[in-house]
Amino acid sequence: MSTTGETGGRRGAGGEDTREATETFLAHRSLLFTVAYEMLGSAADADDVLQETWLRWVEVDAAQVREPRAYLVRITTRQALNRLRSAKRRREAYVGSWLPEPLLTTPDVAADVELAESVSMALMLVLETLTPTERAVFVLREAFGFGYDEIAAAVDKTPAAVHQIAHRARRHVEARRPRRSVTARQAEAAVEAFRRAIETRDVQGLLDVLAPDVVAISDGGGIRQATPRPVSGADKVARFIVGGLTKHDVSLVVEETMVNGGPALALHMDGELDGVMAVRVEDTRITGLYYVRNPQKLVHIDSETPLTLR
Repeated sequence: MSTTGETGGRRGAGGEDTREATETFLAHRSLLFTVAYEMLGSAADADDVLQETWLRWVEVDAAQVREPRAYLVRITTRQALNRLRSAKRRREAYVGSWLPEPLLTTPDVAADVELAESVSMALMLVLETLTPTERAVFVLREAFGFGYDEIAAAVDKTPAAVHQIAHRARRHVEARRPRRSVTARQAEAAVEAFRRAIETRDVQGLLDVLAPDVVAISDGGGIRQATPRPVSGADKVARFIVGGLTKHDVSLVVEETMVNGGPALALHMDGELDGVMAVRVEDTRITGLYYVRNPQKLVHIDSETPLTLR
């Protein structure tokens, strides 16, 4: 039985009700945003879901809600599911490789290993291979630890069905989940060496820090140039990076930053942000590069302060 009872009544028109609703919503806003973002891979869509959640929450009779946190997550999940189902169709027509919208995150996110992993570019790409319902169940269960009854209420399934979906989704993700076995210091050293090699167009320097089976994915969204398919192998990736940089006579500034709970580089060409590259490090070598150039996905990078996500 769900812990979020409700009669469907409306709140009163008084300002006190609205203030209480606002305080409750803001207290859980970071959680709700993270749930929506992990389901959708888009900060813009997550913001829209939160707006929709707020509009529904402010109309609810608060006296009939036993657990506001669970109830708000339920609203958010349902709104995100609606968007995710339509997004699946849109992404089938997406030009080139699709990557999640990068989010600037605080060091606190990186320190929370489970949270950092749940919003990492690598895992977000694995989540793209799940069905919308599987993704919702996996996010709520694995990333946030919600009970099967609470998840069932959010996705309109029975607890028994949710249990089976969670098992199936977990098995699917575990078979594809990249493994991270590196300390923060080792990751910083690898990213710093990578940054220097990019700035100096040093192919050998890149080869020294890239894993033999490294994979580079770039997302231009059909607006900016990007490879239509992932580039694999240290030699191909190194020469692709250097070749792309030397092809254009531009000044390059590379800044280290943190997105999605992990290390990243922001590349500025002639003073303009060209893209953000999330870097995955395993066993002291770089195994994954995720370069977002689509300007529609970089709006938050220029305008936002880092997020805590919880």
